[in-house]
Amino acid sequence: MAEAGVPVADRLAPVLRPVRAGNGFEEALEQILQVLRLGLVAGGERLPAERELAERLGISRVTLREVLKVLQEQGLVEARRGRYGGTFVLPRTDVSGEDELRRRVAEVDIEDVLRFREVLEVGAAGLCAAHGLTEDQAVRLRQALTATHEAPLTEYRRLDTLLHLTLAELCGSPTLTAQYAAVRATVNDLLDCIPLLVRNLEHSQRQHEALVEAVLDRDPDGAREMTREHCAGTAALLRGFLA
Repeated sequence: MAEAGVPVADRLAPVLRPVRAGNGFEEALEQILQVLRLGLVAGGERLPAERELAERLGISRVTLREVLKVLQEQGLVEARRGRYGGTFVLPRTDVSGEDELRRRVAEVDIEDVLRFREVLEVGAAGLCAAHGLTEDQAVRLRQALTATHEAPLTEYRRLDTLLHLTLAELCGSPTLTAQYAAVRATVNDLLDCIPLLVRNLEHSQRQHEALVEAVLDRDPDGAREMTREHCAGTAALLRGFLA
């Protein structure tokens, strides 16, 4: 519960910090969700002004508004107009599906899953780029990427999974591929507990393109770094909604 008498801006100081350039939307959303989960801003209280929040997080006001829009769609905040308007935190209520969400993630060590996923994906991307792909393998990877571009929202996560599984398979280690398939299934269970965010999907697509380009250019350092950044974006969302 927020401490009475302490200005909201002061309460947020331990949590809000400038985000990294690579995943501004996701990390900003993670931080504000943490603020709400911790009760640093009570139901009925107003969040700091957009300008202040954007400056604290090191993001544009356009990006911040997209973050706030997601929070509104999830029923966590509401925007009020007028002289005394702003973004206000809504009182917490039991929402449909919350018990199911908690049941599904209760036995999952989210940090362990996210770290293992990152190790496998970064390793697979580096191996693919270092060893190079045959012409047929390159075609498969490009086709998997194209499929995610053309996917409707209802199919996106399935085709996104196929892209990542393709990359894991092409690294040449059946053991790694099997381990990745197992951990990806757990990641998908977690992803199914959070909303599909269009801004995040657009950002993920740009990262997918850069990752595939690095692999095809035989740039292992670039492939590993882009994969690490991509995993960090997903991790930020999962921590924000589920941790």
